[in-house]
Amino acid sequence: MQAHVNAWHGAYPIDLDALSRSDLPPHLAYSKKGWQNNGVSTYPHSGCGDENYTEAVPKDNLPPMTRNTLFAPFEIIDGDRSRGLVLLCDHARRDLPQEYGDLGLPPEEFERHIAYDIGAEQVTRKLSAIIGAPAVLANFSRLLIDPNRGEDDPTLIRQLYDGSVIPGNYPMSWEERERRLDTFYRPYHDAVGAMIASVHKQTGTAPFILSVHSFTPVMQGRARPWHAGVLWDMDHRAAWPLIEMLAEDTGIVVGDNEPYDGALRGDTMFRHAIVNGFAHALIEIRQDLIGDEAGTSAWANRLAPIVDAINRRADIHEVRQFGSRTGPL
Repeated sequence: MQAHVNAWHGAYPIDLDALSRSDLPPHLAYSKKGWQNNGVSTYPHSGCGDENYTEAVPKDNLPPMTRNTLFAPFEIIDGDRSRGLVLLCDHARRDLPQEYGDLGLPPEEFERHIAYDIGAEQVTRKLSAIIGAPAVLANFSRLLIDPNRGEDDPTLIRQLYDGSVIPGNYPMSWEERERRLDTFYRPYHDAVGAMIASVHKQTGTAPFILSVHSFTPVMQGRARPWHAGVLWDMDHRAAWPLIEMLAEDTGIVVGDNEPYDGALRGDTMFRHAIVNGFAHALIEIRQDLIGDEAGTSAWANRLAPIVDAINRRADIHEVRQFGSRTGPL
């Protein structure tokens, strides 16, 4: 079965049936040329990335780094696609393919938020298991290439991140940039788009897309008061009820487009949800709250009935264009 995936730079035919097979090839490579900038940056970005922060060191759920010769850029957690819900985790893991070694960084850098979103993978897996929804997770560290950036974003491949120079990202040739896009970034987004297309085809209605991230408890010496934040651009259908239902727990402080602004052109939500008119939300959970098994379980159990309730709303499964604060679609 073939479907065309709405992607930022075009549409690609994807074998949707392969997404449910155990023999899914580790790479879905598509070669696209034409970008004339190396896309690296030596300055921080305002969206979904922390600079000058204090880390919440994970306790007992730190995923091991992999050094496999065959490196799959994404993982599919299958679920009941008839539910009309897709979970995403852009910064699930801190892994690097064997050929990249450690990018010239010491091991402690891979325990920081600059390498991955601490706790987000475990929350996504547990939430998927509880509500039975499929999920797509990126398997590579954001230090290699950030899947939650547009291809034209200057922070797509960072040379400097929160004071740490990334030796393996400098200098960045055009050929190496394209190789990382073709080998890791684009296959992940192709898998995300294919899963969304598959759910859309099976239900006959627009899917609800929820992306799971985490953020640091302190930034630039200031404590962040939010336990969680909900990021959104113009489409409020999922974001508003998610904020309201989380806030019903008086012990939870919820940020509305905090600690970041959800309007980021070319990011995962823009690419797969906003341009297609699909209801969506991105939840950021403070990483000191999900740094161990108890924390990730607590948040997955907290989110499950809320996400299920939102997913049952009729307006969530309508295709509606709200536009973007970043400019015309």
